[in-house]
Amino acid sequence: MSPFLSLFLPVFLLLMLLTIGFSLRERNAGVLMMWLGTLGIFGIMCWKILEKLPT
Repeated sequence: MSPFLSLFLPVFLLLMLLTIGFSLRERNAGVLMMWLGTLGIFGIMCWKILEKLPT
């Protein structure tokens, strides 16, 4: 699998989770989906930034 695709799939799935959670925001499951999507995207961004830093 290419590096682009291996990053694109998790980001796409987390954004879909965030989108579906937003449409269900009146329910507890929707709020949980929004939290998971947001934290997942934030985690991927932090991981990629830390990966680029020199050691």
